[in-house]
Amino acid sequence: MRPAYSSDKWLALVVSLPAANATLRMRIWRATKALGCAILRDGVYLLPAGRGLRQALRMHAEEIKQGGGNAYLLNVANPSVEEKTDFQGLFDRSEEYRKLMGRINEFTNGLGAMDAASGRRQLKVLWRDFEALVALDYFPRSGKVEADAMLAQAEAAFFASLSVGEPQAGEGAVKRRESAEYRQRLWATRKHLWVDRMASAWLIRRFIDPEANFLWLEKPEDCPPEASGFDFDGAEFTHVSNRVTFEVLLASFTLEADPALAKLGVLVHHLDVGGMPVAEAAGVEMVLGGVRQRCVDDDALLTDAAKIFDDLYAVYSEEGK
Repeated sequence: MRPAYSSDKWLALVVSLPAANATLRMRIWRATKALGCAILRDGVYLLPAGRGLRQALRMHAEEIKQGGGNAYLLNVANPSVEEKTDFQGLFDRSEEYRKLMGRINEFTNGLGAMDAASGRRQLKVLWRDFEALVALDYFPRSGKVEADAMLAQAEAAFFASLSVGEPQAGEGAVKRRESAEYRQRLWATRKHLWVDRMASAWLIRRFIDPEANFLWLEKPEDCPPEASGFDFDGAEFTHVSNRVTFEVLLASFTLEADPALAKLGVLVHHLDVGGMPVAEAAGVEMVLGGVRQRCVDDDALLTDAAKIFDDLYAVYSEEGK
Protein backbone atom coordinates (compact mmCIF):
# COMPACT_ATOMS: atom_id res chain seq x y z
CA MET A 1 0.00 0.00 0.00
CA ARG A 2 1.33 3.43 -0.92
CA PRO A 3 2.18 5.56 2.12
CA ALA A 4 0.14 8.65 2.96
CA TYR A 5 1.92 11.90 2.20
CA SER A 6 1.87 14.84 4.59
CA SER A 7 1.64 18.42 3.39
CA ASP A 8 3.93 19.50 6.27
CA LYS A 9 7.18 18.10 4.85
CA TRP A 10 8.50 18.52 1.33
CA LEU A 11 11.61 17.81 -0.71
CA ALA A 12 13.09 20.28 -3.15
CA LEU A 13 15.72 19.20 -5.66
CA VAL A 14 17.68 22.15 -7.03
CA VAL A 15 19.84 21.27 -10.01
CA SER A 16 22.18 22.89 -12.49
CA LEU A 17 22.90 20.64 -15.45
CA PRO A 18 25.85 20.97 -17.83
CA ALA A 19 24.63 22.18 -21.21
CA ALA A 20 27.02 19.88 -23.04
CA ASN A 21 25.63 16.68 -21.46
CA ALA A 22 22.35 16.25 -23.37
CA THR A 23 22.06 12.60 -22.35
CA LEU A 24 22.12 13.50 -18.65
CA ARG A 25 19.56 16.26 -19.17
CA MET A 26 17.19 13.82 -20.87
CA ARG A 27 17.66 11.18 -18.14
CA ILE A 28 16.89 13.69 -15.38
CA TRP A 29 13.87 15.02 -17.27
CA ARG A 30 12.49 11.50 -17.63
CA ALA A 31 13.29 10.64 -14.02
CA THR A 32 11.55 13.68 -12.53
CA LYS A 33 8.56 13.11 -14.79
CA ALA A 34 8.34 9.46 -13.72
CA LEU A 35 8.38 10.52 -10.06
CA GLY A 36 5.60 13.03 -10.66
CA CYS A 37 7.69 16.01 -9.57
CA ALA A 38 6.16 19.48 -9.66
CA ILE A 39 8.35 22.09 -11.34
CA LEU A 40 8.68 25.30 -9.31
CA ARG A 41 10.96 26.86 -11.92
CA ASP A 42 13.66 25.65 -14.29
CA GLY A 43 15.90 23.28 -12.33
CA VAL A 44 13.80 23.25 -9.14
CA TYR A 45 11.65 20.16 -8.50
CA LEU A 46 9.22 19.54 -5.64
CA LEU A 47 7.89 16.32 -4.08
CA PRO A 48 6.17 15.47 -0.81
CA ALA A 49 8.59 13.94 1.68
CA GLY A 50 8.69 10.16 1.81
CA ARG A 51 11.43 7.60 2.24
CA GLY A 52 11.13 6.15 -1.24
CA LEU A 53 10.95 9.57 -2.85
CA ARG A 54 13.86 10.92 -0.82
CA GLN A 55 16.03 7.99 -1.84
CA ALA A 56 15.09 8.42 -5.50
CA LEU A 57 15.89 12.14 -5.50
CA ARG A 58 19.17 11.55 -3.65
CA MET A 59 20.16 8.97 -6.27
CA HIS A 60 19.44 11.40 -9.10
CA ALA A 61 21.32 14.17 -7.30
CA GLU A 62 24.40 11.95 -7.16
CA GLU A 63 23.99 11.11 -10.83
CA ILE A 64 23.92 14.81 -11.68
CA LYS A 65 27.09 15.50 -9.69
CA GLN A 66 28.89 12.61 -11.36
CA GLY A 67 27.80 13.99 -14.73
CA GLY A 68 29.43 17.34 -14.04
CA GLY A 69 26.43 19.25 -12.70
CA ASN A 70 25.36 20.56 -9.30
CA ALA A 71 22.45 19.23 -7.22
CA TYR A 72 21.07 20.04 -3.78
CA LEU A 73 18.33 18.09 -2.00
CA LEU A 74 16.60 20.42 0.46
CA ASN A 75 14.03 19.77 3.19
CA VAL A 76 11.09 22.17 3.33
CA ALA A 77 9.30 21.80 6.66
CA ASN A 78 6.16 23.37 8.12
CA PRO A 79 5.14 25.62 5.23
CA SER A 80 2.34 28.11 5.81
CA VAL A 81 -1.28 27.17 5.16
CA GLU A 82 -1.19 29.13 1.93
CA GLU A 83 2.01 27.41 0.82
CA LYS A 84 0.55 23.98 1.63
CA THR A 85 -2.46 24.73 -0.55
CA ASP A 86 -0.26 26.01 -3.36
CA PHE A 87 2.08 23.03 -3.15
CA GLN A 88 -0.73 20.48 -3.17
CA GLY A 89 -2.33 22.25 -6.11
CA LEU A 90 0.78 21.53 -8.14
CA PHE A 91 0.00 17.81 -7.81
CA ASP A 92 -3.63 17.97 -8.93
CA ARG A 93 -4.08 15.06 -11.38
CA SER A 94 -7.68 15.87 -12.33
CA GLU A 95 -6.82 16.84 -15.90
CA GLU A 96 -4.79 13.67 -16.37
CA TYR A 97 -7.69 11.56 -15.10
CA ARG A 98 -10.01 13.46 -17.47
CA LYS A 99 -7.78 12.60 -20.44
CA LEU A 100 -7.60 8.98 -19.35
CA MET A 101 -11.40 8.81 -19.06
CA GLY A 102 -11.60 10.19 -22.59
CA ARG A 103 -9.45 7.29 -23.80
CA ILE A 104 -11.61 4.83 -21.85
CA ASN A 105 -14.69 6.30 -23.51
CA GLU A 106 -13.10 5.91 -26.94
CA PHE A 107 -12.31 2.27 -26.10
CA THR A 108 -15.91 1.59 -25.05
CA ASN A 109 -17.32 3.26 -28.15
CA GLY A 110 -15.11 1.12 -30.35
CA LEU A 111 -15.98 -2.26 -28.86
CA GLY A 112 -18.07 -3.33 -31.80
CA ALA A 113 -15.19 -2.90 -34.26
CA MET A 114 -12.29 -4.50 -32.37
CA ASP A 115 -11.24 -8.12 -32.10
CA ALA A 116 -10.60 -9.88 -28.82
CA ALA A 117 -6.80 -9.70 -28.97
CA SER A 118 -6.79 -5.97 -29.73
CA GLY A 119 -9.31 -5.31 -26.98
CA ARG A 120 -7.22 -7.14 -24.40
CA ARG A 121 -4.11 -5.21 -25.41
CA GLN A 122 -5.90 -1.90 -25.13
CA LEU A 123 -7.40 -2.82 -21.77
CA LYS A 124 -3.97 -3.80 -20.48
CA VAL A 125 -2.55 -0.42 -21.53
CA LEU A 126 -5.45 1.48 -19.96
CA TRP A 127 -5.11 -0.36 -16.64
CA ARG A 128 -1.34 0.15 -16.69
CA ASP A 129 -1.72 3.88 -17.32
CA PHE A 130 -4.40 4.18 -14.64
CA GLU A 131 -2.22 2.45 -12.04
CA ALA A 132 0.76 4.61 -13.01
CA LEU A 133 -1.35 7.73 -12.56
CA VAL A 134 -2.64 6.55 -9.18
CA ALA A 135 0.95 5.97 -8.06
CA LEU A 136 1.71 9.66 -8.70
CA ASP A 137 -1.55 10.95 -7.21
CA TYR A 138 0.02 12.01 -3.92
CA PHE A 139 -2.95 14.15 -2.82
CA PRO A 140 -6.06 12.62 -4.45
CA ARG A 141 -8.82 15.08 -5.27
CA SER A 142 -11.14 14.04 -8.05
CA GLY A 143 -10.95 11.66 -10.97
CA LYS A 144 -9.47 8.55 -9.41
CA VAL A 145 -12.72 6.95 -8.26
CA GLU A 146 -14.53 7.94 -11.44
CA ALA A 147 -11.78 6.63 -13.72
CA ASP A 148 -11.55 3.37 -11.75
CA ALA A 149 -15.30 2.78 -12.04
CA MET A 150 -15.34 3.76 -15.71
CA LEU A 151 -12.47 1.41 -16.53
CA ALA A 152 -14.10 -1.48 -14.64
CA GLN A 153 -17.31 -0.89 -16.60
CA ALA A 154 -15.39 -0.77 -19.87
CA GLU A 155 -13.69 -4.06 -19.03
CA ALA A 156 -17.05 -5.68 -18.23
CA ALA A 157 -18.53 -4.34 -21.47
CA PHE A 158 -15.57 -5.69 -23.42
CA PHE A 159 -15.94 -9.23 -22.07
CA ALA A 160 -19.69 -9.09 -22.65
CA SER A 161 -19.08 -8.01 -26.25
CA LEU A 162 -17.00 -11.11 -26.93
CA SER A 163 -20.14 -13.20 -26.71
CA VAL A 164 -23.51 -11.58 -27.15
CA GLY A 165 -26.01 -13.17 -24.81
CA GLU A 166 -23.41 -14.03 -22.17
CA PRO A 167 -25.35 -15.41 -19.19
CA GLN A 168 -25.71 -13.60 -15.91
CA ALA A 169 -24.20 -15.44 -12.96
CA GLY A 170 -26.71 -17.06 -10.63
CA GLU A 171 -26.35 -17.46 -6.89
CA GLY A 172 -26.22 -20.58 -4.76
CA ALA A 173 -24.27 -23.83 -4.69
CA VAL A 174 -23.48 -26.02 -7.68
CA LYS A 175 -25.60 -29.18 -7.68
CA ARG A 176 -23.67 -32.44 -7.94
CA ARG A 177 -24.57 -34.75 -10.84
CA GLU A 178 -23.77 -38.32 -11.83
CA SER A 179 -22.16 -38.79 -15.23
CA ALA A 180 -24.02 -42.07 -15.73
CA GLU A 181 -27.29 -40.11 -15.81
CA TYR A 182 -26.03 -37.84 -18.59
CA ARG A 183 -25.05 -40.33 -21.27
CA GLN A 184 -26.21 -40.17 -24.90
CA ARG A 185 -27.82 -36.80 -24.24
CA LEU A 186 -28.71 -33.93 -26.49
CA TRP A 187 -26.81 -30.87 -25.29
CA ALA A 188 -27.74 -27.37 -26.39
CA THR A 189 -26.03 -24.00 -26.25
CA ARG A 190 -25.90 -20.73 -28.16
CA LYS A 191 -24.45 -20.88 -31.66
CA HIS A 192 -21.27 -19.07 -32.77
CA LEU A 193 -19.20 -20.77 -30.07
CA TRP A 194 -16.57 -18.91 -28.13
CA VAL A 195 -14.16 -20.00 -25.41
CA ASP A 196 -16.47 -21.02 -22.54
CA ARG A 197 -18.89 -22.85 -24.83
CA MET A 198 -16.07 -24.42 -26.87
CA ALA A 199 -14.35 -25.68 -23.74
CA SER A 200 -17.61 -26.82 -22.13
CA ALA A 201 -18.63 -28.81 -25.22
CA TRP A 202 -15.16 -30.38 -25.33
CA LEU A 203 -15.39 -31.27 -21.63
CA ILE A 204 -18.84 -32.81 -22.07
CA ARG A 205 -17.78 -35.05 -24.92
CA ARG A 206 -14.37 -35.92 -23.46
CA PHE A 207 -15.26 -36.53 -19.79
CA ILE A 208 -19.02 -36.60 -19.27
CA ASP A 209 -20.93 -37.89 -22.29
CA PRO A 210 -18.69 -39.41 -25.00
CA GLU A 211 -21.68 -39.91 -27.31
CA ALA A 212 -23.08 -36.42 -26.80
CA ASN A 213 -24.98 -34.72 -29.59
CA PHE A 214 -25.00 -30.94 -29.75
CA LEU A 215 -27.63 -28.47 -30.83
CA TRP A 216 -26.54 -24.92 -31.59
CA LEU A 217 -29.31 -22.49 -30.72
CA GLU A 218 -30.18 -19.29 -32.54
CA LYS A 219 -31.90 -18.13 -29.35
CA PRO A 220 -31.81 -19.69 -25.85
CA GLU A 221 -35.60 -19.94 -25.83
CA ASP A 222 -35.33 -22.39 -28.76
CA CYS A 223 -33.82 -25.01 -26.44
CA PRO A 224 -36.03 -28.16 -26.56
CA PRO A 225 -37.19 -29.53 -23.18
CA GLU A 226 -35.34 -32.82 -23.64
CA ALA A 227 -31.96 -31.12 -24.12
CA SER A 228 -29.43 -30.35 -21.40
CA GLY A 229 -28.72 -26.68 -21.92
CA PHE A 230 -25.46 -24.97 -21.04
CA ASP A 231 -24.06 -21.42 -20.98
CA PHE A 232 -27.21 -19.34 -21.30
CA ASP A 233 -29.64 -17.83 -18.83
CA GLY A 234 -31.97 -20.51 -17.51
CA ALA A 235 -29.77 -23.38 -18.72
CA GLU A 236 -29.20 -26.45 -16.58
CA PHE A 237 -25.48 -25.65 -16.54
CA THR A 238 -24.46 -22.00 -16.63
CA HIS A 239 -22.55 -19.36 -14.66
CA VAL A 240 -22.94 -19.65 -10.88
CA SER A 241 -21.46 -17.05 -8.54
CA ASN A 242 -17.88 -16.50 -9.75
CA ARG A 243 -17.74 -19.70 -11.84
CA VAL A 244 -18.10 -19.74 -15.60
CA THR A 245 -19.95 -22.65 -17.25
CA PHE A 246 -16.82 -24.76 -17.75
CA GLU A 247 -16.04 -24.49 -14.03
CA VAL A 248 -19.66 -25.28 -13.13
CA LEU A 249 -19.48 -28.46 -15.20
CA LEU A 250 -16.24 -29.41 -13.45
CA ALA A 251 -17.88 -28.96 -10.06
CA SER A 252 -21.16 -30.62 -11.10
CA PHE A 253 -19.48 -33.81 -12.24
CA THR A 254 -16.69 -33.85 -9.60
CA LEU A 255 -13.92 -33.25 -12.12
CA GLU A 256 -12.16 -30.49 -10.18
CA ALA A 257 -9.77 -32.99 -8.59
CA ASP A 258 -8.00 -33.37 -11.93
CA PRO A 259 -5.20 -30.73 -11.73
CA ALA A 260 -5.03 -30.35 -15.52
CA LEU A 261 -8.77 -29.70 -15.79
CA ALA A 262 -8.58 -27.28 -12.87
CA LYS A 263 -5.82 -25.38 -14.66
CA LEU A 264 -7.88 -25.34 -17.84
CA GLY A 265 -10.69 -23.89 -15.75
CA VAL A 266 -8.49 -20.97 -14.73
CA LEU A 267 -7.60 -20.36 -18.38
CA VAL A 268 -11.22 -20.51 -19.58
CA HIS A 269 -12.34 -18.23 -16.72
CA HIS A 270 -9.72 -15.65 -17.67
CA LEU A 271 -10.60 -15.73 -21.35
CA ASP A 272 -14.34 -15.55 -20.66
CA VAL A 273 -14.68 -12.99 -17.88
CA GLY A 274 -11.18 -11.91 -16.90
CA GLY A 275 -9.55 -12.53 -13.54
CA MET A 276 -6.29 -14.22 -12.61
CA PRO A 277 -3.73 -13.69 -15.41
CA VAL A 278 -2.63 -16.77 -17.36
CA ALA A 279 0.64 -16.57 -19.26
CA GLU A 280 -0.53 -18.52 -22.30
CA ALA A 281 -3.98 -16.92 -22.49
CA ALA A 282 -3.21 -14.45 -25.29
CA GLY A 283 -1.72 -17.18 -27.50
CA VAL A 284 -4.60 -19.57 -26.90
CA GLU A 285 -7.12 -16.83 -27.59
CA MET A 286 -5.36 -15.94 -30.86
CA VAL A 287 -5.37 -19.56 -32.04
CA LEU A 288 -9.02 -20.13 -31.10
CA GLY A 289 -9.93 -16.86 -32.80
CA GLY A 290 -8.25 -18.05 -35.99
CA VAL A 291 -10.10 -21.36 -35.84
CA ARG A 292 -13.37 -19.51 -35.31
CA GLN A 293 -12.80 -17.35 -38.39
CA ARG A 294 -11.85 -20.33 -40.56
CA CYS A 295 -14.61 -22.80 -39.67
CA VAL A 296 -17.86 -22.58 -41.59
CA ASP A 297 -20.11 -23.85 -38.79
CA ASP A 298 -20.09 -24.74 -35.10
CA ASP A 299 -19.71 -28.49 -35.70
CA ALA A 300 -16.47 -27.90 -37.59
CA LEU A 301 -15.44 -25.32 -35.01
CA LEU A 302 -15.89 -27.75 -32.13
CA THR A 303 -13.96 -30.46 -34.00
CA ASP A 304 -10.95 -28.22 -34.48
CA ALA A 305 -11.17 -26.48 -31.10
CA ALA A 306 -11.35 -29.88 -29.38
CA LYS A 307 -7.88 -30.70 -30.73
CA ILE A 308 -6.52 -27.54 -29.10
CA PHE A 309 -8.13 -28.38 -25.77
CA ASP A 310 -6.83 -31.95 -26.06
CA ASP A 311 -3.32 -30.56 -26.49
CA LEU A 312 -3.70 -28.12 -23.60
CA TYR A 313 -4.98 -30.89 -21.37
CA ALA A 314 -2.03 -33.10 -22.34
CA VAL A 315 0.48 -30.32 -21.57
CA TYR A 316 -1.15 -29.44 -18.25
CA SER A 317 -1.26 -33.13 -17.29
CA GLU A 318 2.45 -33.50 -18.04
CA GLU A 319 3.25 -30.39 -15.98
CA GLY A 320 1.48 -31.93 -12.99
CA LYS A 321 3.67 -35.04 -12.95
